[in-house]
Amino acid sequence: MRFVSTRGVAPAVDITAALAAGLAPDGGLYVPDPIPCAPPLDADADLADIASRLLAPYFDDSPLAAALPAICADAFDFPAPRLPLDDSGDAVLELFHGPTAAFKDFGARFLARALGALRHDGDPDVTVLVATSGDTGAAVAAAFDRRPGFRVVVLYPDGRVSPRQAHGLGCWGDNVRALRVAGTFDDCQRLVKQALGDAALRARVPLASANSISLGRLLPQAAYYARAALRQQRDTGAPANFIIPTGNLGNASACWLARRMGPPLGDIVLACNANDVLPRYFDGAPYTPADARATLANAMDVGAPSNFERLRHWHVDDAALRGAMRAFSVDDAAIRAAIAQAASDGAPVPCPHTATGLDVLRRLRAAGDTRAWIVVATAHPAKFESVVEPCIGRSVEAPPALADCLARPAHADPMAPDYDALRAVLLG
Repeated sequence: MRFVSTRGVAPAVDITAALAAGLAPDGGLYVPDPIPCAPPLDADADLADIASRLLAPYFDDSPLAAALPAICADAFDFPAPRLPLDDSGDAVLELFHGPTAAFKDFGARFLARALGALRHDGDPDVTVLVATSGDTGAAVAAAFDRRPGFRVVVLYPDGRVSPRQAHGLGCWGDNVRALRVAGTFDDCQRLVKQALGDAALRARVPLASANSISLGRLLPQAAYYARAALRQQRDTGAPANFIIPTGNLGNASACWLARRMGPPLGDIVLACNANDVLPRYFDGAPYTPADARATLANAMDVGAPSNFERLRHWHVDDAALRGAMRAFSVDDAAIRAAIAQAASDGAPVPCPHTATGLDVLRRLRAAGDTRAWIVVATAHPAKFESVVEPCIGRSVEAPPALADCLARPAHADPMAPDYDALRAVLLG
């Protein structure tokens, strides 16, 4: 299979080149051409098996084809349960049972295993660059922690992630370095893209991307949507409709990709925070990136979502894209109310991001939508104790893996939102 740039200038490449490069030479994002149909999938299969079968067409005739089942078995070795919210048929898809308690663990672990399988003895070390609004960096750091042949440089916006998220970004050491940038996530993302597009730098320092611009992050995330949809259809006879908290559109793009491949997915609704670039666009306004605003759902504080470029590429025009999904904006007051309401109802306590999805579900119900919905639970609430605990009046216990991270010392170096500063770090 070949992969092309969304900007149409860079030459087509195979999957191994797309994984290694992250960003295409023309600044675009790699996409499969064409998108394959899913092979037959068994709803009763485990997640690793579904992932291996679903992703196989992308890896046909590549050096990773034979290794794909083992890569998936290693990356998808923790659960992604679909749990009922109540007796209405609504459910949550819990994606936070991995080592850093966020959905990013699936894609980060897959990418680390795939890039590791492509290495040969004597290859130079690869620097994995990642910009994070909170959860991606920790997942990538954990996935590449002490992995021979790789070093990781994590950029995050100083003061705009939760204290526990910040600790999880800086607690690794060894081959992982955290940089707290005096700016926004969009600044961090801009710096990473600038480095990836710097041919002179890449000639001296082999680079790879671990943000959702990387196909190695995006493709595996389609697997948990496919399995949830297959099991929803098996259990209810109806396709699965998803409400997805989103900022940079990676998780949402993976859901759209899963639907496009053929598994029984229904409607897709995006739950955004007060950064409302996407809700305004899907309501008919021109796509206009904006400066990111700080919110309680900080991992979604994105004003220029990278994967919008992929979604636009996959649709013939704006009308087609607007017909493919909807988007709603949820403010901080509604996030607090959704967290408090879940606790009052005796339901699982959500993180602030998952709370945006629960508020959107409430709004759909109020508008008369009676269909069953699956709300994607993106992170464990204990990562956001400073937001969640005041809403519910009690403490939230950290899962064991997160507790282990919090027990380690953590350090991050300050950095200006300046490309020369990042370049100096990468060449150092």
